[in-house]
Order: sequence, then C-alpha cells, then structure tokens
Amino acid sequence: MKKLRVFKNLTVQVLTAIFIGVMVGLIWPDIGKEMKPVGDTFINAVKMVIAPIIFLTIVLGIAKMGDMKKVGKVGGKAFIYFEVVTTLALVIGLVVVNLMKPGAGLNFNELEKGDVSQYTQDGGQSLNWIEFVTHIVPSNMVDAFAKGDILQVLFFSILFGVALAALGDKGKTIIDFLDKLSHVFFKIIGYIMKAAPLGAFGAMAYTIGHFGLASLVPLGKLMIAVYVTMFLFIFVVLNLICKMYGFSLWNYLKFIKDEILIVLGTSSSESVLPRMMNKMERYGCSKSVVGLVIPTGYSFNLDGTSIYLSMAVVFLAQVFGIDLSIGQQITIILVLMLTSKGAAGVTGSGFIVLASTLAALQVIPLEGLALLLGVDRFMSEGRAIVNLIGNGIATIVVAKAENEFDETKSTNAIAEMNVLKESA
Repeated sequence: MKKLRVFKNLTVQVLTAIFIGVMVGLIWPDIGKEMKPVGDTFINAVKMVIAPIIFLTIVLGIAKMGDMKKVGKVGGKAFIYFEVVTTLALVIGLVVVNLMKPGAGLNFNELEKGDVSQYTQDGGQSLNWIEFVTHIVPSNMVDAFAKGDILQVLFFSILFGVALAALGDKGKTIIDFLDKLSHVFFKIIGYIMKAAPLGAFGAMAYTIGHFGLASLVPLGKLMIAVYVTMFLFIFVVLNLICKMYGFSLWNYLKFIKDEILIVLGTSSSESVLPRMMNKMERYGCSKSVVGLVIPTGYSFNLDGTSIYLSMAVVFLAQVFGIDLSIGQQITIILVLMLTSKGAAGVTGSGFIVLASTLAALQVIPLEGLALLLGVDRFMSEGRAIVNLIGNGIATIVVAKAENEFDETKSTNAIAEMNVLKESA
C-alpha cells in the first residue's frame, strides 16, 4: 500500500514521466518527435488560465490593500530588486565564461548549424526600449487577454485594482464576486496539474527525439559552463540573499520542488505560474505582494536568462577569435540590461535578444547564433528553473521588506510539507 501511495505523489509522477520521456526519445526518436503535441497541449491548458488568474490575483490584492502608496512602494522595491539581481546574474555569467572559455578552440565552419534566419533577419531593429514601453499599454483590453500578453494584462489589472479600491464600499460586491471567481480558476488549475506528468513526458520525449543527445557533444563545454554558473548563482548569490532576509533557501526549494520538476520536464516556467502564485501565498507572502511581484518578475526578473545571454555573447566571440575588451564587456552588460527586458513575452526571445545585442555591439557576426540552436533547448530547462527560483525569492524578499510576510503561515507550510514527505 505504501508503494502505491508513493506513485500518487506528483514529484514521483513527474520524475517517472521525465525518465520515460528520455528513454522514448533515445530508443524511438521518431515516436519521441510525435509526442510534441502532448507537451504543447499541457502548456496551452495552463496558458488558458494564466491571464484570468493574474488579473484576479492583482485586482484582489490591490483592492484589499487599499493604500495606493503601499502599492507604489511594493512595485518600486520589486523593480530595484529585479535590476540589482539580474545585473549580478549578467556579471557572474561574464566572469565564468571568461574563466572557462568554452568557445576557445572551436572552429565555426566545422560545427553543425541551425537555421536562425527568422530571428536574425531584422534582429537589430526588432527590439527597442521605446517599442517595449509602448507595447505595455494594450490598445484593446480583450485582445490582451486573448493573446495572453502578461505585461498588458498586468498593466490593465493594476488600473482595474486601483479604480476598484478607489470606489470604497461601493466596490465591495465586485470584490466579493472576484474573490469567489478566483477560487474557481485555482480549482481549474488543480485539475490541469493532474496532467503535468503527461506534459513533462511529451515535452522531454520530443526534445530528446528531435535534437538527440549527440548534438550536445561539440558544445558540451558551453552547457557545463552555463549550468555551473546557474548552480553558483542559486547556491551562492540567492542563498546569501535568503540569509540576509532570514529564511532558508533549502526549505524554500523543497517547498517548490514539484514546480521545479514540472519546469524541468516542460522547459517552460509559465507552466507553473498559477501554482507559484498560490504556493507563495501559502508560504506566507500576502496576496497583494504575490500579485504584483510574480507576474512582473516573469518579464523583468529573468536571472537564468540573463546568465545565459551574457555567456552566449562572449562564447560566440571566443569561437570567432574576437578578444573583447573590458569596456566592450561592460557595454554587453548595459545593452543586455535593456534588451533582456525588451524581449519579454516574445516567442524565440532568447535569439531575438542575442541578435539585437550582437547588432548593437557590431563586433560578433550574427550568423554565430546558428551554433546555439541545437543546444539551446537543453539549456532552456536551466534558464526556466533559475527564473522560477529567482522570482519566488524576489516575492519573499519584497514581502518581508514590506512587513507583508506571515512567519507563522510559513512555518506551518514547511511543517505540513515535512509531514507529507514522511507519510509518503
């Protein structure tokens, strides 16, 4: 009976699904390639409810908070935190890639390349800060929800929440209705998450079947360098931040282990966005802080993506034998501080950002991006996991800084997690 209970655990189910997916992709690659719709359908099902959940969480958080000055303070602290930590990620990425030199000794002409024309044909012009800022304001509210554009939904939700809070008692009926509606949507996401193992299996089988492990060998050193950097970032930088704000990184990681595994299987941090919002509330963060920080962080606090981007630029310079000066590497940081945010919510954003950055530097040939296409999928899991972990920590830090963190709730959540682990 105990063995049967183990397989009811989501962690065990997702791990098993990932293992089976890898085996299918390796042994029957053609079948693995056909599994893509399984993973895509799961992610689509999650995306279906992301916009409404973000809207409801933000509106209810702001409306119940009431004090607009406090809303501004939370947003301001979150943005300062995002900028400082993502800049640290960029710097650490540059330091490690300069020390490990994963691109040294590789011959561009002898390596397998992919087709990145869709990203590079207008990469230098496709992203700029002005367009990004104007894009945040939707021209059509319904269109923003239909497309699932997180930034536009975020903008409208904040306006709606502020307006609802300004109504005072007149808005109480609407607040009560939205509160009940939010429970419905979180119930829906609970149903969808039962299919998480299937989604992880489909995505992993497709990845291994389509790209194959053999494609990793030539650029294996780059993958190792990126994953080493991400490990250091989590267990050194983020761990220090956790200690500064008085909570355990290890307890936090154990609390979100299911979400980490789902992201590992699907390569998408969006697949667990609703669950993370719910988890952070259960961990002790107030609804208002969670509603503002988590969705905003998905666009502005991309620690894993920042690490990868800074390392990829220097890696390509090493492949082409271009010796970047300190000044040029500082320029890379400054450019990426803008372009990494400007690609938020854009399909293929990693390559678009890299294309924009290389075009701005005018030192490294754009065709170098073709080298990264084969291994990018195998590094996307790492990027998504670091982004996920970083956003949760940002939420806890801002909540603690604003005295919006319930220590008792956090202690109970950790105790409940340990009890469930023992019973399993």
